[in-house]
Amino acid sequence: MLFLFGMAVVVCSVIFGYLGSHGVLMALWQPYEFIIILGAGIGAHIVSNPGPVHIATFKLFPQVIMGGKANKALHMDCLSLIYDILNKSRKEGMMSIEADVENPQSSGIFSKYPAIQANHPLADFIADYFRLIAAGNMQAHELDALMDMEIDSRLHELSQPAHAVQKIADAMPGFGIVAAVLGIVITMGAIDGPMEEIGKHIAAALVGTFSGVLFGYGFFGPIASKMDHIAHEEIKLYESAKATIVASVNGLPPQLAVEFGRKVLFAHDRPSFSELESKVRGR
Repeated sequence: MLFLFGMAVVVCSVIFGYLGSHGVLMALWQPYEFIIILGAGIGAHIVSNPGPVHIATFKLFPQVIMGGKANKALHMDCLSLIYDILNKSRKEGMMSIEADVENPQSSGIFSKYPAIQANHPLADFIADYFRLIAAGNMQAHELDALMDMEIDSRLHELSQPAHAVQKIADAMPGFGIVAAVLGIVITMGAIDGPMEEIGKHIAAALVGTFSGVLFGYGFFGPIASKMDHIAHEEIKLYESAKATIVASVNGLPPQLAVEFGRKVLFAHDRPSFSELESKVRGR
């Protein structure tokens, strides 16, 4: 809900500051200026990005408003899932996890953690590497390099909505100038009219410049920044999983391997040693 609070602070600061300077609120209501600026920005977004980016951007907005899904509980679930897989393979052999990693959506182990199971890219990431470990004799450094490449690709994919919205934010002041210039054109057409009418046209044109700057730096820029934070918070799930799996391949027992994964996490999302130990031992 911090998103809504922040947007309210931006809007109220601008409006009350304007009213405090004896401004007329209705003078800022110029719907056709908004249509020019926002319509041009949305059109530019459609032209400059492929379909999957539009879909990803649309799907990300609920997280922008309500907060990202990658929190301490999800990180603990991810590490506990990997711990369970490692523990089972250690006790019953690598072939015992074959059915689990072949189809995570019907796996008994994965079903204990529905939040991870519902995150198909993350569930597939974990399953794929355990499948590789079970199928071949991969060295830890080979696995590490391969996981790094996939994580880089995933981060690029997760960051695309933020980059797309940031481009809109950068373009908003320019589209505001376009609206202002069109307003000046209208003003020039009414130059022989009453001064009051000319003043209204000039005010409308200036609102175009004001709106473009406000939309860019007050709304779209912060939204893009929030999307970027969400992407980096989610990628920590992958980096934590990678650290745990590589530590296990290097010969560490599950209890120590998950500690490697815990240490990778951001401090505000990192469970304590005792919290994680209670979680995995409780399972």
